[in-house]
Amino acid sequence: MSDEIDGFQPVKSADRTLAVLEALADARQPPSLGDLSRDLGIPKSSLHGILRTLTQRNWVVSDATGTRFSLGLRALRVGSSFVDTDDMVTRTARTLDWISAEIGEATHLGRLDGSDVVYLAKRDSTHPVRLYSAIGRRLPAHATGLGKAVLATYTDEAVLAMLPEELVALTDHTVTDHDALLAELARVRRDGYATDNEENSAGIRCFAAALPPASPGPATDAISISIPMFRLDAALEARAIELVLEVHSRVLAGV
Repeated sequence: MSDEIDGFQPVKSADRTLAVLEALADARQPPSLGDLSRDLGIPKSSLHGILRTLTQRNWVVSDATGTRFSLGLRALRVGSSFVDTDDMVTRTARTLDWISAEIGEATHLGRLDGSDVVYLAKRDSTHPVRLYSAIGRRLPAHATGLGKAVLATYTDEAVLAMLPEELVALTDHTVTDHDALLAELARVRRDGYATDNEENSAGIRCFAAALPPASPGPATDAISISIPMFRLDAALEARAIELVLEVHSRVLAGV
């Protein structure tokens, strides 16, 4: 139920505090007080009090100059607790272990969050040259195999409503045309798996499949295998597709 329908009004101070934490989580570089005030539309006087409170409770830390801010250890504690207790992370642990043992390439569990996907679990490649990734990393859904695998379980109308009007290009290969993306999602529905053809990271190809949702309706989670192009040949590609096509039944069977 929306806020307009049920008459709920967010608590202003709590809403602002959460906005600050989310902004710090998404920041590529530690922002200043002025940066946060401008981006969030919060007066500096109010923002200063929020940051001081968060700093005192170790949710936020400042740099040596005291002018730039980033997340503190308390944020890590909460994030780690979420991952440790998430049902899908637990249910897919053996499947991720199995895929990793079978193919030796980077394997990820991701979840759709708005128009992005977030990494919830991973198994690193066994090879010396490997893909960099981190739990909690957020990427545009349209530019990832994980995201496209989940988006394909929605109707085209729902996909267009979720995605921004302008699809950002992460590489020269990223699909940024909505019609082209919808055509690709139709292919995903037909074949049962999605691909990321160097759309997220140059030199990396990804294969992904959606997981069975906890309740009726579209999926929220997917598992992917990421392989550097210089290692990828026809046999390895066929094996990766074979493995991701098995994840749905393995998770349902609890194996």
